[in-house]
Amino acid sequence: MVDARPVVVVTRLDDVTADLVIDELNERSVPVVRLDPGDFPSSVTLDVRLTSDGPGGRITTATRKFDISRVRSVYWRRPSAWNAPEGVAEGEADWCTDQARYGLGGILGALPGAHYINHPWRNRDAEYKPAQLAVAARCGLRFPPTSITNDPARARHFAAEHGSVIYKPLRNTDYIDAEGRHLNIWAAEVSPDSITARLSMAPHLFQQRVDKTCDIRLTAVGDSLFAVRIDGSPGLDWRLHYDKLAYSSIEVPHDVVKGVRAYLDAFGLCFGAFDFGLDHGGQWWLYECNPNGQWAWFPTPVTEQITRALADRLQHSGEPR
Repeated sequence: MVDARPVVVVTRLDDVTADLVIDELNERSVPVVRLDPGDFPSSVTLDVRLTSDGPGGRITTATRKFDISRVRSVYWRRPSAWNAPEGVAEGEADWCTDQARYGLGGILGALPGAHYINHPWRNRDAEYKPAQLAVAARCGLRFPPTSITNDPARARHFAAEHGSVIYKPLRNTDYIDAEGRHLNIWAAEVSPDSITARLSMAPHLFQQRVDKTCDIRLTAVGDSLFAVRIDGSPGLDWRLHYDKLAYSSIEVPHDVVKGVRAYLDAFGLCFGAFDFGLDHGGQWWLYECNPNGQWAWFPTPVTEQITRALADRLQHSGEPR
C-alpha cells in the first residue's frame, strides 16, 4: 500500500540544498509539501483545532494543502523570516509577526507523530556556542581553550597566554557598518595589541589557534557520519576560498564517532554539521557544530550519500510501528 502521508519541507523557495532532498523524495514517489512560514499570511492559510484528542485541521499553501495529523516527517531547513500583512502600521506589524511565529510556528513544531530533522526548538537550543562547548566537553570531544569575555584586559591576557588566538562571532548575524555596508565577520587571528576598549560593548569569543594540517567537515545524519577532509585553503577560514579547496573522504576515529553521537543525543538532534581541525599528531579538534549546516557543496558522490541518508530518514522514520 502506498503511504500518502506527506513530508513537509520548511524552507524558502531558493534553497537549493532542500531541492536535492525534495527531488530524491519525488523520485521515490513520496508526497512532499514545501512550506515557507515567511509566506504567511499572504499565501498560507491556517485552520487548526485542538481538543483533548489532539490537534487536527489543515494548512494550505499556494499549491498544496495537508492534514496536520497526517504528516510523516518534517525537514526543517532555511525558512524566511516571519512576516506581517502588507500595509499595516509598525506596531501592529510586530504584533502580527509574533502571533504568526507562536501560532503557525507552534503548530509546525507540534505535528503529532511526525519525525523532525531537526526539530526547530532543538536547532535553537543547539545554536548557542557556549552550550555547544559545554556539551562537547561532557561528550569527550576535544576543543581548543576558549574564552568568552567583554573584558579587554582579560581578553589581552588570554591572547598573550595562548599565543596564536582566533576571534569569531558568537553568532553570524547581519552586521551593518557606519557607512551602511552589509559585512560578514569571519574567523580572524588577533594579537593582544589589537584588542581595544570597544570589546567591552559585547561578548567576544576567543580560541587558541589549532596548528592544523587540514580542516574536516563531518556531516551527521542519525548514525551515518560523512567526514570530508578539506585541503588547500590559503587562509584561516576555508569558507573564503571555495575555489581553491580539495576534498577527500576521511575515516572517523572511534572516539570522535562516540563523542559526536553523544553530542547529537544530548541536544536531541539527528542532523549536525561539525567543523574540526586535524593537528599534526592526528588529533581532531572541534570548532563548532551547526545543527542546520550546509552540505550540498561537497563533491557529487558525498552529496548524493547525504541526500539519500536524509531522504531515508524522512521517508521511513515516520512510518507506523
